[in-house]
Amino acid sequence: MTEHDTGIRIPLTPDEELLAAQWPRVESLHTDEERLDRMRADLARGFAALADVSCGVSVFGSARVRPDQPEYALGRAVGAALGRAGFDVITGGGPGLMEAANRGARDVGARSIGLNIELPYEQVPNPYLDVSLTFRHFFARKVCFVRYARGFVVLPGGFGTLDELFEALVLIQTDKIREFPVVLVGREHWEPLWAWVGERLLAGGYLDREDLALAAIADEPDEVVEIMRRAALAQGTAL
Repeated sequence: MTEHDTGIRIPLTPDEELLAAQWPRVESLHTDEERLDRMRADLARGFAALADVSCGVSVFGSARVRPDQPEYALGRAVGAALGRAGFDVITGGGPGLMEAANRGARDVGARSIGLNIELPYEQVPNPYLDVSLTFRHFFARKVCFVRYARGFVVLPGGFGTLDELFEALVLIQTDKIREFPVVLVGREHWEPLWAWVGERLLAGGYLDREDLALAAIADEPDEVVEIMRRAALAQGTAL
């Protein structure tokens, strides 16, 4: 965030301009009417570009993983397995494990989709995308991640990955979406977190026992595909 000589800060992203609009020290660049128009345009652009995506899977994971790390090879294998099974592969469009999944889809001739986001630092779209969109607002991007997917695949990652994971779990828990699988890929990475969920959240009465079944943990790409195939069938599509 930069500042004028007056100490008024200039927002660096549309999300910051929107969310800090009531703060006296943040410059307001748009009216609410203009903001609403921009939100609508973000969603309309996504809906138009993805209108023919009927059987996608959204794959999440860290942008920080290098191509020489084993997690990258796993992400690429997952993307390829989903593509061979007939799914379009949707990611956040950036580097790391997003790139790996898109690259795997490209390896097998499946459609590879990236939904990028404007950030204060540049997130360059990876070079393995057939469809590349950049959203102004996180919420509009998240709508498209869910609307055009039959399920979520979650590779190892940080706060952004956890955000997508837990938002999906809340949508399922509250029946906003149904027959929507969430697969955590990599037992070594995810089992400690899921054990904590059981030990602390379930034990504390913050969850019901059936909530623990809202996510599956898998190591192999074929396991991921089988879970997604079963979900697609429950949703009305046989692959």
